[in-house]
Amino acid sequence: MRFAILSDIHANLEALEAVLADARAQACTHFVCLGDVVGYNANPSECVKLIQELECPVVKGNHDEQASIVASTEGFNELAEEAIGWTRENLSADDKAWLADLRLTRQVRDFTIVHATLDTPGQWGYVFNDLDAIASFTYQHTALCFFGHTHWPTAFVRDDNVRRIPVGQIVLSAGKKYFINAGSVGQPRDRDWRAAYCIFHTDRQVVEQRRVKYDLQTAQKKIRAAGLPDRLADRLAMGR
Repeated sequence: MRFAILSDIHANLEALEAVLADARAQACTHFVCLGDVVGYNANPSECVKLIQELECPVVKGNHDEQASIVASTEGFNELAEEAIGWTRENLSADDKAWLADLRLTRQVRDFTIVHATLDTPGQWGYVFNDLDAIASFTYQHTALCFFGHTHWPTAFVRDDNVRRIPVGQIVLSAGKKYFINAGSVGQPRDRDWRAAYCIFHTDRQVVEQRRVKYDLQTAQKKIRAAGLPDRLADRLAMGR
C-alpha cells in the first residue's frame, strides 16, 4: 500500500493536478490531505472538488478555517488577508460547509495527520526546529505523524532525544517516533518552486519526499487575471 501525503495545496490547481498524476504514476493506492486546500492561489473551488473526489482523509488548515467563516479571526498578514477575502467570494456555500466540518487531527491506519501541531492543533503553531517538535511528540500516540503548515519539507525523529533528520528517503525504525512535514503542493517556501509531497510505502516502512514540476506560468497568469496580488504570482517562481 502506498499513501500520497498532500499538504498546503492553496488553490493551485496546476500543482495539484501534476502531483496527483505523479502519485498515480508511482502506483499510490491511497491519498491523505493535511489541510490548507484553499488560500493564496486562484482555483479554490476546483481544488476542493478534486480533493473531495479522492474520498480521502483530510484535516483542516488555518486557511480552510478562515475561508469558511464571514470574517477573519486570526492575525493574517496583509497579503494572506487579501487572498482569503477573495477566496471567500469564490467558494460556494457547500465548499465552505465542507471546509468548516473538517477535523483538526485524524488517525489513518497506524499513523496520525495534522496541519500544524499536535499539542494545540487549532492555534496554528509552526514547527521549524527541535524545540518546536518536542511539544507535538508529547501528544503523538502513533510512531508516525505527518504535518504541514510551514511549506517546508522536513522531518524530526524522537528516540533518546529529538533531532531533525534529512528528508528524501526516510526508513522508519521500530521504537522511534517520526514527525514529518510533507512540504507544500501549491506554494513551496524552501526555494524550490516545484510542488512537494510525500509517499508513505507501508510495506517497506519508507517515507519518500518527491518534487514535481507543474505549469507554473498558467498558475501565475490565473492569479493575475483574478486580481489577486502580483506578489502571490511572483513568489511561486521563487519557491518562497
